[in-house]
Amino acid sequence: MDAVDKSILTLISDSIPIEEQPFKDLAERVGISEDELLERIGALKEKGLIRRIGAVINPRRLGWHSTLCGVHIAEDKIPDYAALVNSYPEVTHNYLRTGEPNCWFTLITPDAGRSKEIISEIEAGLGVNVIDLPARRIFKIKVSFDLGSSEE
Repeated sequence: MDAVDKSILTLISDSIPIEEQPFKDLAERVGISEDELLERIGALKEKGLIRRIGAVINPRRLGWHSTLCGVHIAEDKIPDYAALVNSYPEVTHNYLRTGEPNCWFTLITPDAGRSKEIISEIEAGLGVNVIDLPARRIFKIKVSFDLGSSEE
C-alpha cells in the first residue's frame, strides 16, 4: 500500500461526498484520475482492506428494528456459523471475539418479527441458543482513519 492508497482510505473512511460524481471529487483531492481511484479502490477491496462502502442509515428513523446477537460456537463449527449468519442480508456486522459468547452479529430488519425469525433459523440451523439484545438506546461514534501518506 503506497501513499496514494493511504490517502484514499483516509478520505473514504471520513466521508464520500454526496454529489453526482463523488469519486471524481475524491480523485481530484488525491491528485489522480477518477479511473485510477476506482481501480485502486477495487484493488484495496480485493486485498480485503476495504470490506464495504455504503451509507450509514439510522434504522429507527425508518421504523426498523435493530439488535445485537451473541452466540457461543465451538471453534470447529465457526465456518458453518459464518456461512449461515452471513447468508442473511439483514446481518450488518459479524465478528469473532474471545470469551463467551465468542460470536457476535447485528441484525437490522423491517420489524422485530423478522429479527426473531432469523434468530430462530440460526438457532435451528446450528443447534445453539442466540442471545438477543435489542437496541434500547443508540450510541453512534464516528470513526475515520488518518493513515497518513508516509511510505513504510
